[in-house]
Amino acid sequence: METLFIQIKTLLVNAAALVLPPWGVTLSSMIISALAILGLGPLIMMYLTLMERKVLARMQNRIGPNRAGPWGLLQPLADGIKMLTKEDIRPSAADPLLYFLAPILIAVPALMVFAVIPFGKGMTAADLNVGVLYFVALSSTTTLVIFMASWGSRNKYSVLGGMRSVSQMISYEVTLVISVVPILMAAGSLSTQTIVESQSGRWYAATPWGLLSCMIFFICGLAECNRSPFDLPEAESEIVAGYHTEYSGMRFALFYMAEFMNVFSICALTVTLFLGGWQGPLLPSWLWFLIKTYLLIFIVFWFRGTLPRLRADHLMGLAWKFLLPLAVMNIPAAAMSHFLSEPFSTAVPLAILMVSVAVLSFFNKGYAAEKRVYHFTD
Repeated sequence: METLFIQIKTLLVNAAALVLPPWGVTLSSMIISALAILGLGPLIMMYLTLMERKVLARMQNRIGPNRAGPWGLLQPLADGIKMLTKEDIRPSAADPLLYFLAPILIAVPALMVFAVIPFGKGMTAADLNVGVLYFVALSSTTTLVIFMASWGSRNKYSVLGGMRSVSQMISYEVTLVISVVPILMAAGSLSTQTIVESQSGRWYAATPWGLLSCMIFFICGLAECNRSPFDLPEAESEIVAGYHTEYSGMRFALFYMAEFMNVFSICALTVTLFLGGWQGPLLPSWLWFLIKTYLLIFIVFWFRGTLPRLRADHLMGLAWKFLLPLAVMNIPAAAMSHFLSEPFSTAVPLAILMVSVAVLSFFNKGYAAEKRVYHFTD
């Protein structure tokens, strides 16, 4: 399939070269990749919603959607039609410009991230030499857009959700970026394609420092996407629906679409950085990539079906008092693993990480015990 994709794109670009100047050929190549991403993103989002509902239903001993089409396969289309036909209501006190722009601006970065994801061998829309930096830069804009949506709604629950989201996403974004540093050191590049190729001998997740980086990155990615158990910005039982409380119809659908596309992007980047990307025996490269990605997406849905929501102070404490120091300590462990000879390249970093976990757990135990003390007054 990857060969077919490359052949089709090459054929279209060569056809454009017959009638267009050089700058037009470059522009046409960019447009072809953009159209592929614009078609792929919403399609992935539609069927991720169905997958989540089916997985959660099976965990709760239910069937899930099964009315629209065979086995419920047309349920995403029915949901899309419903969203398009629902009345779009804007609160009279809402800021017209912010209320209008927020749903659009949150969907654009979610789509643009797909450009640097290597879906297979030679199947990267834009193989940037700063691909990881591109991903981090785009994901950081989501924080501003979420607060824009909450503030523009003029709703106290929306503002509360937006403030929660800003504090949570900024905290976990710092740890997420630091957790990637050992991978960049080992690969010597910020290009996602180069990082995948550097794992031809052994996946980074197969090393102690790589496995720890993978776990930290994945946990922080869940917090960045506001997924359970880090869904305080959307806590239905506390603040209605958080920052998108006042949105309905297609505006709400854009928030919904951005969340699921971000889940796919985080899982796809975890596969790219730590699990060998599209590499694997026998099967086509794109199929290996999708298998690994959807296994991680299944784990994300599994978390939602089993883990309760974290308390706000515990959520922030996990980021600043445990994950961040652990990610920082993992950097010298990775450096030692790279420069030391066998068998010390595994034993020494592993010892450093075990001591780090023990020390952090000891100090956080006192913090947790203090928080469990409740005072009752008349």
